[in-house]
Amino acid sequence: MQPKAIRGAIFDVDGTLLDSMYLWDRVGEDYLRGKGITPLPDMEERVRTMSMMQIAQYCQEAYGMTEPAQQIIDEINGMVLEKYRNEVQPKPGVKALLSMLREKGVALAVATASDRCLIEEALERTGLLPYFDVFLTCSEVGAGKDSPAIFYTACKAMGTRPEETVLFEDSLYSMKTAKKEGFLVAAVFDESAAGEKEEIRQLADWYVQTPEEWQWPFVG
Repeated sequence: MQPKAIRGAIFDVDGTLLDSMYLWDRVGEDYLRGKGITPLPDMEERVRTMSMMQIAQYCQEAYGMTEPAQQIIDEINGMVLEKYRNEVQPKPGVKALLSMLREKGVALAVATASDRCLIEEALERTGLLPYFDVFLTCSEVGAGKDSPAIFYTACKAMGTRPEETVLFEDSLYSMKTAKKEGFLVAAVFDESAAGEKEEIRQLADWYVQTPEEWQWPFVG
């Protein structure tokens, strides 16, 4: 397909910019077990579309946890913080893609379901943070990516419209949200979403296995 004039790009972080989804495998279940609580069988499936605040509220409501929501968030973040600080790396080709977009005058935004305390340090350490004009988290916006709020907030900050803004994303549920609102979607494969690969291919405007395959005009 021939792309429209693209003026803005919104980037997911975990699984898109950073190879970091492995950090979140069963972290919710491990957190509950550390508290002496047996997680429900569908716990990980339930929380995968939630913001950190929504996860904390879910722990309170579903498991009767009495800890304040912020304490729950801080404790979960603490389980992966050192990995973000010292270990996680960008996916291949990410920096070259961001440089190319900046050269073409495209405004860039981060839109992540993870908290700022994790992502900001990782992006700064890996040299990616300076590329972005806008940095948003679901917790700060007050809604997960099953809501378009974070995408519209990014558009407003960048001064772009949905039809001229492309979302770079690895998660199907987030892509569905964006597509319903008229955003363009560039999907990147991540092993965490391997079971949804074909549905993602059908939904996305562009699909690549790795960021290094992305070429202007994003035809993979």
